[in-house]
Amino acid sequence: MAVTQQAKTAKAPAVEPSEEETSDVGNPAGDQPAGAREIASLTPMMRQYLELKALHPDTVLFFRLGDFYEMFFEDAIRASELLQITLTARAKGADKVPMCGVPYHSARRYIARLVEHGLKVAVCEQVEAPGNGPGIVRREVTRVITPGMVLDEEVLEPQASNFLAALCWNDQGFGAALLEASTGEFLSLEAATLSEVVEGLSRVDPRELLVPEGKRESPEVTQVCQRLSRMPAVAEGEAASFEPTRASAFLRTHFAVQSLSAFGLDGAPLATGAAGAALRYLKDTQKTPAAHVDRLSRVERSGQLLMDESSRGNLEVLKSLRDGGRRGSLLGVLDRTATGLGARKLARWLAAPLSSLPEIHARLDSVEELSQRGVWREELTGILKEVGDLERLCGRLSLGAGNARDLRALGLSLLQLPRLEGALARCQSGLLKSLSGPLGALPELASLLARAVADEPPVTLKDGGLIRPGFHAELDKLVALSTSGKDVLLQIEQRERERTGIGSLKVRFNKVFGYYLEVTKSNLHLVPEDYFRKQTTVGSERFVTPELKEYEEQVLTAEERRGVLELQLFEELRAQVVAAAPRIRSAAEAVATADALLSFARCAAEYGYARPEVDTSEGMVITGGRHPVVERMLGAGESFVPNDIRLDPEDAQLLVITGPNMAGKSTVMRQVALTALMAQAGSFVPAKAARIGLCDRIFTRVGAADNLARGQSTFMVEMTETSHILHHATRRSLIILDEIGRGTSTFDGLSIAWAVAEHLHDKVGARTLFATHYHELVDLARERPRVKNLCVAVKEQGGKVIFLRKLVAGGASRSYGIEVAKLAGLPPEVVTRARELLQNLESGELDEAGRPRVAVRQPPARRAAPPAGAATGQLGLFGTEPTPVAAAPAVNPMHQKVVEALQAAAIERMTPLDALNLLAKLQRDLG
Repeated sequence: MAVTQQAKTAKAPAVEPSEEETSDVGNPAGDQPAGAREIASLTPMMRQYLELKALHPDTVLFFRLGDFYEMFFEDAIRASELLQITLTARAKGADKVPMCGVPYHSARRYIARLVEHGLKVAVCEQVEAPGNGPGIVRREVTRVITPGMVLDEEVLEPQASNFLAALCWNDQGFGAALLEASTGEFLSLEAATLSEVVEGLSRVDPRELLVPEGKRESPEVTQVCQRLSRMPAVAEGEAASFEPTRASAFLRTHFAVQSLSAFGLDGAPLATGAAGAALRYLKDTQKTPAAHVDRLSRVERSGQLLMDESSRGNLEVLKSLRDGGRRGSLLGVLDRTATGLGARKLARWLAAPLSSLPEIHARLDSVEELSQRGVWREELTGILKEVGDLERLCGRLSLGAGNARDLRALGLSLLQLPRLEGALARCQSGLLKSLSGPLGALPELASLLARAVADEPPVTLKDGGLIRPGFHAELDKLVALSTSGKDVLLQIEQRERERTGIGSLKVRFNKVFGYYLEVTKSNLHLVPEDYFRKQTTVGSERFVTPELKEYEEQVLTAEERRGVLELQLFEELRAQVVAAAPRIRSAAEAVATADALLSFARCAAEYGYARPEVDTSEGMVITGGRHPVVERMLGAGESFVPNDIRLDPEDAQLLVITGPNMAGKSTVMRQVALTALMAQAGSFVPAKAARIGLCDRIFTRVGAADNLARGQSTFMVEMTETSHILHHATRRSLIILDEIGRGTSTFDGLSIAWAVAEHLHDKVGARTLFATHYHELVDLARERPRVKNLCVAVKEQGGKVIFLRKLVAGGASRSYGIEVAKLAGLPPEVVTRARELLQNLESGELDEAGRPRVAVRQPPARRAAPPAGAATGQLGLFGTEPTPVAAAPAVNPMHQKVVEALQAAAIERMTPLDALNLLAKLQRDLG
């Protein structure tokens, strides 16, 4: 009974009864929330709150009061709206203060919701027990949670990273750093242009952007936020923390090195400044040494296949365009990982594929071996499922945010590493064998945690039950005293009965005298000399012995001493984890790599993928290629139609792809780009066979979108992206262009599309797939030797259009847009009128010489601006005859005959076979 009462006392809410009654006139120093200055009197607790709030003015302050976190003033008003909790008030009348609160045990989900809205939350804890000293309980902000500084496993998405990005710049260029607080991953980069920095940041989609103080509204920050796929929260750091010299000294101290050359930061002052600011932000917000951040890597553009955020988004590499989720993306198809570690690694590989042949071949060798061994795959998958998130477990414990459950999960995970090591050691590929080394470096820590941590420890560190029985003798004794006190008392009672011969002797307890031995008056003559009288009652007397007094002291302090000792042992175990953090991170890297390779292998085996041949050539040949996402999304009974593609710098450098709407041109082009990306990421590809010449960059210009925030129309966005491609593409690039020029008038768009295609052929030389509805572009093949025409075949049957989804040689003469409009349900009279207008327009496609008008280069004099009032050379929309743009040259009679035959042909009623027969006849006539 006494032990139970003591436990209740220890767990009672930490209430401060004097805070409400005590008042103090005057305002605390420092800035105060609006409304605070009008309060005539402040309690010491409110003074303490305002002082802490002044130190963290840009946060929502979670102020611990007993079993609740309370918020006041503007924080309370804003939080009550966002969290949908009741807004109350502290005090009444003129001293009324807005107030709301949440229970401390469920605070994490409320904090998560505030962080999702881009807010920062400062967590203020009671750092001493109530009643331990004069005045109010001392409180401190123990950590600040921001969008880029989230550690809670219930908030973090296991499969996605949560990066903070730091950015600084000057006249010489830009520097950036990426820091993942939950894992300790730390990257830096430096570039001459903002576009290069954005490319680096977009690979990880940072949640928060840290910039120097006063730079939040700068054009550079605005551009970065607008060009990333997800708008990050923006925070400002002390400008001095970005200063390269100071940042260098800070980083050297943290890593305990004399030089940053090992991290690739020599001669990179801006990258150094950004890295120093990012690490300082982590330490300042988490109030920790951040020991798990034990390495820093410089990101080099030369080792990766580059893609800008637009290209990555158009190809739906990491998320779908439809809803921004993983389903419908390449990552969603290829992610068959068993761990969060592996999922994040796989996403990183797809966001930044390799450009190094040896590394690509090493991954492909591993995937090939695993894809051929189904039993091994299942064995490895079973082991990996038992491995927790080593990076984040180690990160939380290193930052002081972890608990005994994290220790338990880490210990269980480390116990699986020897099994994984043994399985990988049996592999033949060099990469898989190399992964086994780091996995065998932690047996002592695994054994220690297995012996020390309880099987089911509580969530909080103050509830006891953290340490496994038998690990520490003194703790076991205290646990026995605090939990088995009744049994001990019964033993003492039974022993004293036998020793004294007093059968009615009892051990009892009250709050005033503690434990005592009660003897009835009829048995007082049997009381031994070592009994000391404590109290006399009506029918009995109460005694105490030295043994009972000593036991009383032990029991009454056992709970408190147990809690202190368990916390001490936990901190010792946590220190062991922090000391082993570098080895844990190396093991985590090996686990992640093995899991990602295994995921590639599972996809290869189950989806029928083939190993690509990746080499240094500039060509690309794909046989029986398929779109990896579309084929997985098909319904039952549907099958994907594969297609062949050949790109050759000598005779097929630029492929013009024409065909009807909905025929699959965009699908074919995207699958080519995704096949190249997968091959250079180290994955097998959805094809019968593929030979991929290394690409340095993949560019895509797909779809119509505006950017109203930057004042850009759909067409301006299209032209901006096209301009970026033309300025940055090389012969080794792969370019996907879909419907260039459709954002403006027909003839403007056709002219731009033709000129862009010519430039890519003549000046850039990059491998290009150019899809268009301007079927006039098929005439490029007549003008340029390395242009080839492909079209998506269709079949007309019974007045209906059937899409065959098959690429064939040649160009389409029709886009079948009107037929698609008919399928969409346009009124019949609109469809009929559209056909009439189309015939009018098509009648003016060729000049008098039979050449495509768009291909004719006018002499300089003919391109001069027409005089005022003169008629332009634009084709009239409703005219039946084209307006001549120049005097017609002498016409060859045979050519004239061919032109007349083409004009007389009823193309809209021809079948493909009729069209081929007509073309064959015209060729014969021309001799």
